[in-house]
Amino acid sequence: MMSLIVLSPSLLILSVFVYGFAIWSLVISMTSSKLAPKYDFVGLEQYFALWSMDRWHVAVSNLAIFAGLFISLSVGLGLLLAIFLDQRIRAENVIRSIYLYPMAISFIVTGTAWKWILNPGLGIEKLVRDLGWATFSFDWVVNPNMSVYTLVIAAVWQSSGFAMAIFLAGLRGVDQEIIKAARIDGAGPWLIYRAVIIPMLRPVFLTVVVILTYQAVRSFDLVVSLTGGGPGFSSDLPATFMYQFAFSRNRMALAAASGMMIFMTIAAVMVPYIYSELRREARNER
Repeated sequence: MMSLIVLSPSLLILSVFVYGFAIWSLVISMTSSKLAPKYDFVGLEQYFALWSMDRWHVAVSNLAIFAGLFISLSVGLGLLLAIFLDQRIRAENVIRSIYLYPMAISFIVTGTAWKWILNPGLGIEKLVRDLGWATFSFDWVVNPNMSVYTLVIAAVWQSSGFAMAIFLAGLRGVDQEIIKAARIDGAGPWLIYRAVIIPMLRPVFLTVVVILTYQAVRSFDLVVSLTGGGPGFSSDLPATFMYQFAFSRNRMALAAASGMMIFMTIAAVMVPYIYSELRREARNER
């Protein structure tokens, strides 16, 4: 009873400001609201309008590119860094702190820093040309066809250290007796990692992928600070699309519809994850 009393304020706040506003957004997405809420039911009209817009298709395509590259590169680099640190090297704590340092920085700072680094007149391109390669070009941040990949670079730089920390914790939790048995059977380090250790990290992989997917879908501050969604709207993501139409174009219902699509995308990732975790816990209790 006491635990329920202690938790009730948090549960109330969560119910109102998360689930309550999610339901309100669903209601608004089925109206013709523009600058202010207008409770006239128009069905799925806003959703049809949303999916007929080229800009929304660009945002969804960009999300697929960004999420796919961001998650795969962050997982791959994180795993490699974790394996490297798992060799009990000297100065491990210092190196681990260096890898984790980007996680202490907000995405606004990360985006601003990489905007300077990738600026053709200030960053990498200017540096290489000053060193003598006059024809070198690295103008992705101002190139509509490549701007979305600059988001990947910045996001991977910031999040691969987080993936490394999770994988390292998983590696340190592997039973050493299993590894010793594999060595006695003649397995080398590569085979041990590939056939023994990495398959045992399946729950860790699932956790990392789910968290990074959630982070990719809700990405907003990185886009605003690095590319501003441009050039044009070539690096738009659904989150920035929603913001633009809610606060700059006064199309509240359309923005709510895009918000519900984001919500459903996150739910499509989280629900299977929660289900698998519940099943695993149920099996462990038997």
